[in-house]
Amino acid sequence: MAALGVNIDHVATVRQARRGREPDPVVAAREAEAGGADGITVHLREDRRHINDEDLRRLRRIVRVPLNLEMAATDEMLEIARSVRPDFAMLVPEGRQEVTTEGGLDVAAQEERLKGFVARLKGAGIPTSVFVDPEENQLRAAQRIGAHTCEIHTGRYAHAGDSLYHPEAMDERGREVLEAAVGRELALIAAAGLVVQRLGMRFNAGHGLNEENVGAIAALPGLAELHIGHSIVSQAVFTGLREAVRRMKSAIAAGCRAD
Repeated sequence: MAALGVNIDHVATVRQARRGREPDPVVAAREAEAGGADGITVHLREDRRHINDEDLRRLRRIVRVPLNLEMAATDEMLEIARSVRPDFAMLVPEGRQEVTTEGGLDVAAQEERLKGFVARLKGAGIPTSVFVDPEENQLRAAQRIGAHTCEIHTGRYAHAGDSLYHPEAMDERGREVLEAAVGRELALIAAAGLVVQRLGMRFNAGHGLNEENVGAIAALPGLAELHIGHSIVSQAVFTGLREAVRRMKSAIAAGCRAD
């Protein structure tokens, strides 16, 4: 069964709404671990809109499962990663106006620069993952720069299926069109996962996944890890974070059993 890395950025987003001390992302990490999280993910953005430098330092001290640092490929973030020494560094695109990460990193367009960047992380003992769309040219570029892992962006798959779970206003034809779109996106992710593995990299996936849509992704051959944040934190509002993590792990397990 694929491991579950829990992204706790949105806990910090709630805290930053008041610029206060609560809810504390470090407490969130402990609760996620207690619920069965196999890893903790945070994105230290250049504008520090949610997770900040002190959060990251404290998390490094207390997190017992692997800590995955999402980051832009900048000199500042490289020095922070070298100092904090996360278990993994995941390179992601970053835009100041976006609410969350939108789309995969264009590795192919900046291959030479990223190759040197990944080499410097590797020299510090930090394996590198890249967050990419399910496109073969990006996967092959990821291998050439020395990436250890490719995390396939599942956002288009997730968004295509959003309306399928609220069918009250949908006619039969509309459902057929949406199901076909979901199937196409799932097939692209599955094919990308096979390419990733053939190229000798680890196959991870994430973005936009929830209890309703995660099963089909969890069942993909060779999938090592899923990274999920918003849906888990949203569910935690009602059930608490431990239970929200347990529920997501159950949905992942159910998807694997149904395969």
